Amino acid sequence: MPLSQLRHLRQRALQMRSRIDRVLFIADERLTLPRIGSKAFHKPLHSDWAWRPELWRGPITPPGVAAATTKQGFGEEVTLFHDCRISELTVRQVRNTREADVAPFGLRMDVFNFDGSFLSLVVNLPEGAVQGLKRRHLMRMTAVVETERPLEIFARLNVRHGPNTEQLVRELPLGQGEIVVEFDLAYSNLNEKRVERAWVDLIFEQPSMNQVILRDVTFSRRPRADL
Repeated sequence: MPLSQLRHLRQRALQMRSRIDRVLFIADERLTLPRIGSKAFHKPLHSDWAWRPELWRGPITPPGVAAATTKQGFGEEVTLFHDCRISELTVRQVRNTREADVAPFGLRMDVFNFDGSFLSLVVNLPEGAVQGLKRRHLMRMTAVVETERPLEIFARLNVRHGPNTEQLVRELPLGQGEIVVEFDLAYSNLNEKRVERAWVDLIFEQPSMNQVILRDVTFSRRPRADL
């Protein structure tokens, strides 16, 4: 086959693969849902937006990585960051099978020797999270976390508005089953007219020689009542 024709054929194949991957993702998501449904989770009354990232809904690519490097993506919404010189970190998606699990999938991190100063997972929130976002909103993150030994985990909400980024930090109260933390935007200097995007950093303090499983992570927001 002439190279010019082969190049055209390759481009068509790449476009077809993208569509096939999308069909497989949706099909697997629907066929492997727990009985309760992958998008079903408790939402506060009057919530105007709620979301579970794709990593906890359906199979992702790549499903796992050994010696994970920084800026390693898992699906299109979650990215791993660290500053280790030698990575002894394994990350992979796992299938939730416990009766109490609501999300079909979880994320497991095995950390051996850790010679870096930080380890974090960044979850990029979709456009719906910032549409109509006001300072009167409360943003909630709910998670189900298992750790091999005690570990400090912090969640930091970042909201970019114009050239500035508002940051609100909460520590996850581990050992309580389902964990709930809320970010009150009333305590921020958010410019409501210039909100562009938002993301959440999950920061793991001193994770060396530990195993962390995030069985579920969900987000929602609700406005304060008018008084």
